[in-house]
Amino acid sequence: MGRPITLFTGQWADLTLEALAQKASAWGFDGLELACWGDHFEVDKALESDRYVKGRWDILNKHNLQCFAISTHLVGQCVCDPIDARHKSILSPRLWGDGDPEGVRQRCAEELKNTAKAAKLFGVSTVNGFTGSSVWGKLYFFPPTSQADIDAGYKDFAARFLPILDAFKAEGVKYALEVHPTEIAYDIITAKRALDAVNHHPAFGFNFDPSHFIHQFLNPVAFIEEFPAKIFHCHVKDSRVQLTGRNSILSSHLDFGDPRRGWDFVSPGRGDVKWDPIIRTFNRIGYKGPLSIEWEDSGMDREWGAPEALAMIRKQDFAVSSVAFDAAFASKA
Repeated sequence: MGRPITLFTGQWADLTLEALAQKASAWGFDGLELACWGDHFEVDKALESDRYVKGRWDILNKHNLQCFAISTHLVGQCVCDPIDARHKSILSPRLWGDGDPEGVRQRCAEELKNTAKAAKLFGVSTVNGFTGSSVWGKLYFFPPTSQADIDAGYKDFAARFLPILDAFKAEGVKYALEVHPTEIAYDIITAKRALDAVNHHPAFGFNFDPSHFIHQFLNPVAFIEEFPAKIFHCHVKDSRVQLTGRNSILSSHLDFGDPRRGWDFVSPGRGDVKWDPIIRTFNRIGYKGPLSIEWEDSGMDREWGAPEALAMIRKQDFAVSSVAFDAAFASKA
């Protein structure tokens, strides 16, 4: 039996949990990774009522689905970000409030602490999410950005997230940052810097998603090998570099799905991610957690793509060998 394969519900939040669970079960998924938006998993309701938590599990159990993680990317993004009008579209009115940036950041920080409590009540030990970053926008800047400016950004991250991580530790829940452009960590070097900033907090690790490494020309396997004990969760997601000499990896201010982009997300198995070496490395480090398909492809119907992606990763997820392949050739004399 391979690792459980789940479907991340974030890109399906227009559907009710009941409707999506029915589809995912029929396609053959083992479970769902519930997004903390739409009606899939609402933190405030989970803290208010045991009945709500039971109701979520009743839906999952009805369709023979498991859950290993919930995800709070939208709220997490707003903890460290410079808040502007764009953030209003990803937050509930109770978290946006009057839109004062520091008030938004503080409310979202408290919501993350509450998410740890809700996760424990729900019976899962991993929360995936973002952190936001006060310095991501200074990635390629003129006038030049000094290292003192960047250091201040990591100190800001630590000051805001250490109390959150302490709350997670108290609940026995881990926070898995999806390493991703726009976050405090977006490659191996910045992931190390983020770990150092929070003193390698035991509740802080990573949601490994190779799609965010491909267009940065990073080796996803190198990331796993660098942080084997900090891989708390895995997203199965793919991207494709499509540089033509007329575009760049900076995306040219073009929307996802625009064929002129220098890269784009595609259905897992149809991009540049090589899954065989990833699975082999997972086998070496002993990662036994879920493989959670985060399905994004602007050029494909999602109800075609999700079951195709499931079949692809299930075929790729082979078990490690327990014997040497040439053992049968050994002399018995």
